[in-house]
Amino acid sequence: QVQLVEFGGGLVQAGGSLRLSCAASGRTFSTYPMGWFRQAPGKEREFVAAISWSGGIKYYSDSVKGRFTISRDNAKNTVYLEMNSLKPEDTAVYYCALDESVRVTTNTREYDYWGQGTQVTVSS
Repeated sequence: QVQLVEFGGGLVQAGGSLRLSCAASGRTFSTYPMGWFRQAPGKEREFVAAISWSGGIKYYSDSVKGRFTISRDNAKNTVYLEMNSLKPEDTAVYYCALDESVRVTTNTREYDYWGQGTQVTVSS
């Protein structure tokens, strides 16, 4: 089994920044695409960003493009989400996920392993 653990959530003011980290263990991390998703109260989980195993391909949702950056350090088995210019609508629990398929995807249903989530709250 793969274990994913997120770090870095917290409280920030609108316009501020946070950097989330996700540490993976139990499998060869560098082989697989990784993604970040979020879920706000009363809403379904939604795609935020994804990255291929090599880091060469990155996808972002329209709502975060230009503000968030996904990256990975395979030597550390860690994927990051840099969040800048945060808005109150970004408030959610953020989840790291691993996809065992070959191709990186934005589809929530394609991801096989999930972290426990970390809360991000943006005040106005």
